Amino acid sequence: MHPNPTFHSHDHAKDIAFVRDRAFGTLMMNGDPVPMVAHVPVLLSEDGCEVLIHLVRSNPIARALKTPLPARIAVAGPDAYISPDWYGIVDQVPTWNYVAVQITGVLELLPHDEMREVLDTQTAHFETRLGDKAPWTADKMTPEVLDKMMRMIVPCRMRVEDIVATWKLGQNKDDAVRQRAAAQVSGGMGTELAALAGLMADPPVL
Repeated sequence: MHPNPTFHSHDHAKDIAFVRDRAFGTLMMNGDPVPMVAHVPVLLSEDGCEVLIHLVRSNPIARALKTPLPARIAVAGPDAYISPDWYGIVDQVPTWNYVAVQITGVLELLPHDEMREVLDTQTAHFETRLGDKAPWTADKMTPEVLDKMMRMIVPCRMRVEDIVATWKLGQNKDDAVRQRAAAQVSGGMGTELAALAGLMADPPVL
């Protein structure tokens, strides 16, 4: 996380909402000789106390979870390069603005007979955000095919111990300076530039 406390959340309600909306993150756990990493759908509970994920059974992280282990999930949002020229004032340097939330806790394997419940819970959360279509459910699958596919994945739960977030949106600049830069972001480089520009123009209260 960015070291400047100006960019840090003090009320995690918005961070939880951000993670629940993004619903995809990078899972990391200590390994030998390098950290183990997996990119996973993330379902954070409304109270921010637990995360449900599933992993392919052959994933090194799944294979390492013989006992519960410390882990971290990073969820990234919109980001953009910020040119010093956009500020309209002298003696500025380039930077990168972004939103990111890190969730730390203890990851454990759940009993495999809970796989269907985890799958149904995740799917229901994601499907309800797809507009007017009838939600997909696992009941639409042939039972034998569903059973075969579920044997290839394992359910996991993280007990959340800490949430830290960076909302780096130029809040350390005067409003007029930040607004000038925000007006240029959409023509720049990064991801979800319009969303980042909107956040810079009207930063959330942290």
